[in-house]
This record gives sequence, structure tokens and C-alpha cells, in this order.
Amino acid sequence: MNVLKVKQNKFIATICILTLLTVFLFIISLNLGVIRIGPLDVFKTLVGQGTARDQLVLVDFRLPRMVLSLLIGAGLAVAGAILQGVSKNDLADPGILGINTGAGFSVILFIYFFQGSMNSVSTLGTFLMPLFAFVGAGIAALLIYVLAWKKGIDPVRLILVGIGVNSGFGAAIVIFQLKMNPQDFMQAAVWLSGDIWGANWKMVSVLAPLILLLLPFAIYKGHILNLLHLGDQVATGLGIRVEKERRQLLLVAVGLAGFSVAAGGGIAFLGLVAPHIAKRLIGPRHQLLLPVTALLGSFLVLLADTIGKNLLAPTQIPVGIVVAVFSAPYFIYLLMKAK
Repeated sequence: MNVLKVKQNKFIATICILTLLTVFLFIISLNLGVIRIGPLDVFKTLVGQGTARDQLVLVDFRLPRMVLSLLIGAGLAVAGAILQGVSKNDLADPGILGINTGAGFSVILFIYFFQGSMNSVSTLGTFLMPLFAFVGAGIAALLIYVLAWKKGIDPVRLILVGIGVNSGFGAAIVIFQLKMNPQDFMQAAVWLSGDIWGANWKMVSVLAPLILLLLPFAIYKGHILNLLHLGDQVATGLGIRVEKERRQLLLVAVGLAGFSVAAGGGIAFLGLVAPHIAKRLIGPRHQLLLPVTALLGSFLVLLADTIGKNLLAPTQIPVGIVVAVFSAPYFIYLLMKAK
């Protein structure tokens, strides 16, 4: 009983610290940028007392991008945690497995055939893009699941199949990029590297309900992930309908990854790194792990966006590149540890 209380106290403390860090970073990020706005002016603008320029910069440009950063980070991080739990593979990640690339390919197809240009995405297109991304991510996940299945899911086979599917979708994306005009080609390349694109309140209004509905459901299913980790036979013996639960969880992971890619492109490694850091902080119980992972993902993407916007200002570094720079060494460490 004392051990359980200690873990609960540790969980509450971790959540509080991560929330405070995220809020602090959020406030700092509001002040930073090509146009610097002082803390007092930020406060005045947020309560409707600021200048027209500050209102435009903060409310129309910075705030939507930062809110999307929080949503994308939470979505990709939890998707990675679910994939690792379902596959029992510590190297599973929607970026590495090709789910993000499948979603990206579907969005590129949508823009190429229905919108005509990266610069002319209509209001209807803003609502349809997450749907196309979800379908693309679902097709990629289905391919990986079918090809990796051989009397069960082998962790090594899953990674190898995922890398192959990732490469296939990546090649298909390049084919359609080459058919675009040079400006769209460059924009698509930057977006696919993990750039927060379409950062406006319309995109926030579309993605926020989708991601905020899936996240609580994923946390609610945390106990199922714990049981699946024990093995299919044990989970079945405990009354769990293994395949049904696995399909539901995969669908949630696909939704979170696909919707996140629609606005944030292919941010790789986040779904790998955030769950591992969360495990070190709070342990492997998914009821506690998933909320911490979501907060960590939000914090890391917001941090990467803040660094990317200001390190080489006025030039912006895509969020995905900043995340990859910090996460790739950890991925290599995990690969070496897996051997």
C-alpha cells in the first residue's frame, strides 16, 4: 500500500512539474520571435488591450502554432507509446514504422489532385486533410500489420517491415513531389521534414477535438496495454479479447499519428523518445505512463519549435529536424542496447 501511495505521489509530482515547465515555456515562446514582444505587452494583448500589431503577431500567428505544437506533441508521443505497448517492441514509433509517411503520402496526394498547390488549401481542404492523413496512416499500419504477421508479431520483423513500408511510401512521395512546381516541391519537402504547416485557428478547431477525444480514450485503455504486455495467452486467460483490443488500440494510434501529421508533417523519433523518458520518470504502468508521455511530447515539440524559430532567426528550422537532432543519438543507443 505504501509503495502504491509513493508511486501516486511521484506521478502527481511529475505531472505538476511537467505542466509548470510547459506553461513557463509557453510564456517564453510568446515573447520570442523575429518581432520581440515584452511580457507586459503580451499580457495586455491577451486581455484585449494590446496594439493591432501585437494582436496580429500573437493571436493570429504565434498562438495557433503553439497550440498545434502541444496537440501534435501529445498525439505523436501517445501514438508511439501505444505502438510500443501493442507490439512489445521498444523501438516502435509511427515515424520509424512508416505510419507518418503513409499519412504524409495521402496528404500530398490530396494537395496534388484536389488543391493544386500547397499555398491554395481551401477551407474545406483544411477539414479534409486530417481525414486523408488518417486514411493514409491506416493503410500503412494495415500493410505493416499484415506483412509482419507470422504466427504473431515478432518485434524485429515489425521494425524491418516498417522500415520497408516507410521507404516505399517515401519513394511514392518523391514521385509526386517531382510533378509539383518548384515552389510547392520545396514547401512539401520542408513540411515532410516536420514543419508545423497551416498554423491557423481553423486547423486548431479541426485537430483539437479529434486529438483531445482520442487521448482520454487511450489513457482509459491503459490497463489493457498492461495486460497485453504480459502476452496474448495470459491476457486471454484474464478475459481480454486480445485481437479486438489490439485493433482498437492500433486504430487510436493511427488516428493520433495521422491527425498530427496533417499539421506537423513527419516528425520522427518523438513517439520513440517520449515514452522511454516517461518510463524512466514514472515506470511502465500505462495508466500513469500515457498522461506523462502526452505532457512530455507537448513540451518537447513546443521546445523544438521555440528553438527552431529563434536559433537562426529569421530563418526557421523545421521542428522535425530539431527533434531528430536531439533524439537520433538516443535511438542509436536503444538499437545498441537491443543487441
